[in-house]
Amino acid sequence: MKKTTILNAQLSQAIATLGHTDHLTICDAGLPIPNTIERIDLALTAGVPSFLQTFNVVVSEMYVERAVIAQEIHEKNSEILTALLNDLAQLEQQQGNIIAVEYVSHETFKTLTHSSKAIVRSGECSPYANVILYSGVPF
Repeated sequence: MKKTTILNAQLSQAIATLGHTDHLTICDAGLPIPNTIERIDLALTAGVPSFLQTFNVVVSEMYVERAVIAQEIHEKNSEILTALLNDLAQLEQQQGNIIAVEYVSHETFKTLTHSSKAIVRSGECSPYANVILYSGVPF
């Protein structure tokens, strides 16, 4: 049996195959997912798993150099934004790098997801709880 954090085989494989600047999207239950992108659907019921739970498990195995967030989160979901930024700051400390955070319109965000290696759907049912994580290299 696998010894590291992620037990979901599809998610583990998606992270393991990321190269530098490839990206993975973590989304709430409502974000549209293009049919052409691998969907890793972890949603069980409303709120399970949460967006932040999903984010923290993913970054336990992924080296992140950049994050993209929809700017609408500032007004529509400041609680998730604050927690996400705190978690990104902790990740910077763990990784020993600076993670660039970029804000784009939600429409631009959805367009960027079309080139994600995979989209990980959480059970989060709050607005704009989405992030695109760009893979870095730990050396």
